[in-house]
Amino acid sequence: MLPRDLLGFRPTAELRLPACFVPEAQTRPLTSGKPDKVLDSGEDAQHPGYQSSEVDWCESNFQYSELVAEFYNTISNVPFLVFGPLMVFLMHPYAQKRSQGVYIVSTLFMGIGVFSMYFHMTLSFLGQLLDELAILWLLAFSYSIWMPRCYFPAFLKGNRSHFACLVITTTVISTFLSFLRPTVNAYALNSIAVHILYIVQREYKRTSNKDLRHLIEVSVVLWALALTSWVSDRVLCNFWQWIRFSYLHSIWHVLISITFPYGLATMVLVDAHYEMPGQTFKLRYWPQDTWPIGMPYIEIRADDKNC
Repeated sequence: MLPRDLLGFRPTAELRLPACFVPEAQTRPLTSGKPDKVLDSGEDAQHPGYQSSEVDWCESNFQYSELVAEFYNTISNVPFLVFGPLMVFLMHPYAQKRSQGVYIVSTLFMGIGVFSMYFHMTLSFLGQLLDELAILWLLAFSYSIWMPRCYFPAFLKGNRSHFACLVITTTVISTFLSFLRPTVNAYALNSIAVHILYIVQREYKRTSNKDLRHLIEVSVVLWALALTSWVSDRVLCNFWQWIRFSYLHSIWHVLISITFPYGLATMVLVDAHYEMPGQTFKLRYWPQDTWPIGMPYIEIRADDKNC
């Protein structure tokens, strides 16, 4: 039988061992890997808000810097900041003749890059929402400006102003709903691609324009590769970590930033077919048309036809 004092003994202070007796795994800070996190959700005094988002990607956290959660996912957004101003410059003649909304869309494109960098640097809830809402509003403005009238709901009778009001109202409601289930926002945004693909498929069948068909083909292939990278990072993370290549989400950033200029040029050509029949448009590539790789843009040429 044990002594009575041992049976009822409850220490009033935590037993502490000298550091030399504590195993290394308990003393070394966790700086990478999933699902361990270095900082609590907004509780670290020096880094408030870090890792407050429920979304975490496959890349190891804080592997290269204590200030950057996902290094490659952060720097892979640089193309957004390069391509955005370039699109504004290249599409300026089109904006002057058709719609200056292209400036808004290009600005939102750059905003996506900035907010995505902030999100992946901090993995904060605020960064996640800013990133996703910038994408949502870019899609909303793109729909409002370039959606062909033949795809409008019948009750709008082809009125673009009413269609734009409907899209903006829906986007405002979606903005508030995005706060309710933030973890599903990215999946909801990607699901919009189903409707876009439907429209693209219809236009591809209708047109005989070789430039437009080429743009659609390249855009769809790039988007499919980008989406494959995004999904693989989500569902095959263990595999990518096993082979030490957990950078699929950063590849998504690069591919989708390349896809957008192709998609923008596609939307402009489709819009021109319906809205500017008296103009001739020429597909060009920056910096040179003859280069194997270039950024597509649309050059407007005068046409004497009246349709």
